[in-house]
Amino acid sequence: MLEALRREVLEGNLMLPRAGLVTWTSGNVSARDPKTNYVVIKPSGVPYDELTAEKTVVVDLEGRVIEGHLKPSVDTPTHLYVYRHRQDVNSVVHTHSTFATAFAALGRPIPVYLTAMADEFGGPIPVGAYAEIGSEEIGRELVRSIGDGPAILMKNHGVFTVGPTVMSAVKAAVMTEDVARTVYYALQMGQPEEIPLEEVERAHRRYLEKYGQQSPPREGPT
Repeated sequence: MLEALRREVLEGNLMLPRAGLVTWTSGNVSARDPKTNYVVIKPSGVPYDELTAEKTVVVDLEGRVIEGHLKPSVDTPTHLYVYRHRQDVNSVVHTHSTFATAFAALGRPIPVYLTAMADEFGGPIPVGAYAEIGSEEIGRELVRSIGDGPAILMKNHGVFTVGPTVMSAVKAAVMTEDVARTVYYALQMGQPEEIPLEEVERAHRRYLEKYGQQSPPREGPT
C-alpha cells in the first residue's frame, strides 16, 4: 500500500541525518496521500541506518494503523492534527537541529536579517508556546502560530516544517537550520538590522515567481 509514498517518506527521513538535522533516532518526516488521506510516517525509535520503506507506518487521520508492524512515531498526533486542519499541507517534518533549537530553547523567533529568509520564508520564523510531547497540543499550537510560512520553532522543543511535498518540507527544515546558524553567529558579532517588511514581501514574491526553472526559457532569434 502506498509504496511510492513510503519510498518518498523514507528518502525524506534519510535526508535529515545527512543534513545534520537529527541525532540518533530523533526527528521524523511524514506525508499524506491526498486521495486516501492516509499518512505515512517514520516508526518510533528506529535508527536511521535501519530504516526501510517497509518499516514506515501507514495510519489514518485518527491514528489507527492501516499498514505496518511497528509503532508509529510518538509525534504522530502532532502530524495528524496538522493534516486535519491544514488541507494545503501534505508533508510535516520535525527536527531538533542545533542552532534552530537553541532559538526554540530561548523562546526567540528568528527575525528576517537575511535575504535568504525573505526569499524562502517570506517573514520571521515564529515560536509556538510550549506543549506536551506526544499529544495534539503541539499540533494545535503549530496551526495557531505558524502563519503563512513553512517553519515554526516550538518553545523548549525543536523545529517543525510543513509543505505541499516531502521535498519542500525537508528543504524548509534545512533552510531553517541554515539561517539559524548564520543569525546566531551574526548576533555574536553585533546587532544585525531587520530587512523592512515591504522588501521582505517583494523578495519573497520575486523568489516564488522567478527562481528556478518554473518558466520555459525564451526562444532566441532564429
